[in-house]
Amino acid sequence: MSDSTGSDLPRIEPVGRLPADPPAVVLVLHGGRSQSFESGERKRLSYRRMVPFARRIAAAGPAVYLLRYRFRGWNGARRDAERDALTALAEIAVRHPGRPVVLVGHSMGGRAALRAAGARNVVAVCALAPWLDGTDPVAQLAGRTVLIAHGDRERWTSPAASYEYAVRAKTVTGRVARFDVHGAGHFMLSRAGEWHELVTRFVLGTIGAEPEDPQIANALRQPTPAGLRA
Repeated sequence: MSDSTGSDLPRIEPVGRLPADPPAVVLVLHGGRSQSFESGERKRLSYRRMVPFARRIAAAGPAVYLLRYRFRGWNGARRDAERDALTALAEIAVRHPGRPVVLVGHSMGGRAALRAAGARNVVAVCALAPWLDGTDPVAQLAGRTVLIAHGDRERWTSPAASYEYAVRAKTVTGRVARFDVHGAGHFMLSRAGEWHELVTRFVLGTIGAEPEDPQIANALRQPTPAGLRA
């Protein structure tokens, strides 16, 4: 199958009014499916779920973009979402040269964000309920700050897999934290305010827009396993 849907996807879509000289850039990656060649349309609930995160971060100052994938699916060895994330990061480097980038991804988007973290302009990754299966590499996280969060009522992706990944990530970067969100499931509708607050505090603290949140900073400093079950 062709790598193109016949459209101009993948595309990064600005959220709100982009600042003329942003201190940093945030790229938000929504979820998807393991296998699908349907196009990445805005009407997907997975895309719409990430809009509140993007808007809240944008209101605090950084330039924020939502990524629209070529395809809805990861699609095995093709890793389409990862490829689209790398394409988006290259475009951001052109639009905002020298600006640090934070990746925020949910589910399949969390997996894509973690795998694309080796791009030169990426400084941090926030992966929410990431879809991981034990095969994902961690070497690309060297020098990056990583936050992973998973609900304890998760039914779609594996909290155990994200914990195992965090343990491995801690061997290549000292700044890894993982949070359990109690009472929350995969789509982050329960305890939505806590999800939004956690992500916003992490992003703004990482880029220096506000002081680093003490709870997150403490989790990042803790050795395994304390900082990975915050």
